[in-house]
Amino acid sequence: MRSVEEFRTGIRNWLREQLGGPFARLKGRGGPGREHEAFAARLAWERHMAAHGWTCVGWPEEYGGRGASVEEQIAFHEEYALADAPARVNHIGEHLLGPTLIAHGTDAQKARFLPPIVAVEELWCQGYSEPDAGSDLANVRTRAHLSDGRWVLNGQKVWTSLAHESHWCFVVARTRPGSRRHAGLSYLLVPMDQPGVRVRPIVQLTGTSEFNEVFFDDARTDAAHVVGEAGHGWRIAMATLGFERGVSTLGQQVGFRREFEGLVEVARRNGALAEPGVRDALVRAWTGLEAMRTHFRRGDVEPSVAKLYWAGWHRDLGELAMRIRGAASLTAESAPYELDDWQRLFLFSRADTIYAGSDEIQRNIVAERVLGLPKEVRA
Repeated sequence: MRSVEEFRTGIRNWLREQLGGPFARLKGRGGPGREHEAFAARLAWERHMAAHGWTCVGWPEEYGGRGASVEEQIAFHEEYALADAPARVNHIGEHLLGPTLIAHGTDAQKARFLPPIVAVEELWCQGYSEPDAGSDLANVRTRAHLSDGRWVLNGQKVWTSLAHESHWCFVVARTRPGSRRHAGLSYLLVPMDQPGVRVRPIVQLTGTSEFNEVFFDDARTDAAHVVGEAGHGWRIAMATLGFERGVSTLGQQVGFRREFEGLVEVARRNGALAEPGVRDALVRAWTGLEAMRTHFRRGDVEPSVAKLYWAGWHRDLGELAMRIRGAASLTAESAPYELDDWQRLFLFSRADTIYAGSDEIQRNIVAERVLGLPKEVRA
């Protein structure tokens, strides 16, 4: 039986060798606010990873993974971040849909959809939020009905990450006419390349367009492409959200640490470190990072508490970066709107407290499900 350290050494050595060769130029590319960077090359990199068995490492071996333990998965994500490897393009398929299908999909769905995710041949996006149903997912209005053995969808989704690069979308839609809230929803797998699907990019504060609006106008998918029982998709949707806040977030903490250490160096160079208020703020940030690492590695943090914690910490780091850089933080690198890493951090980290469930929704979940307080009154 291999040890965690053997696993860690294996991925560390492989990354060092591969990122020192033809893929060296991809180090540090991509990431929040920079999703457009070298996308085709990063896709080729991830397919290279797949060819060497380094995608979906936490999946069971029978589905193409390595069957890695939680500790090994943590080691993988930490080493990937420490190697400054490029941002992944297949996160939604590998970490959200794949585990959902393994847990709740039919044998036919697993056989059809899991291998292309492992091979990074099909990319996925998430069709949850709508203009009137953001964090309140139960209020979705996108609807679907069966016609001649196919689901026919009509509606709109918004804030759909990387929809413009995706081949498929998993969509929460209302399939039971007259149903309300959690009842009557279904979890459908919908192909993006068809006449009934239109994608419109949303320009963000960073000037890039990771997010999109997606319009369904009589879009179609096979009747068999419903995960779980039709009309009971809420349970499946919640399972996906649980995977979204899973072990891969531990890797992002390595990125957080690198950002923090880089900011300390900026403060040292420009003299801001000599200011007592700045030193105190950096000490608080360091303490928060250490607490985050300790609790998350122990696995004793409820997912909604974890989301509140890291999102708030990262947003505060972005604000501290602007404070430390002073007037320089207000000027773009070059025309028309080229931002530096600290400006992108500040702007994009505002979204951290919104996506995957806003802070307000997370607090409701903690109050109702963890503390047992009365549920919020709904009209």
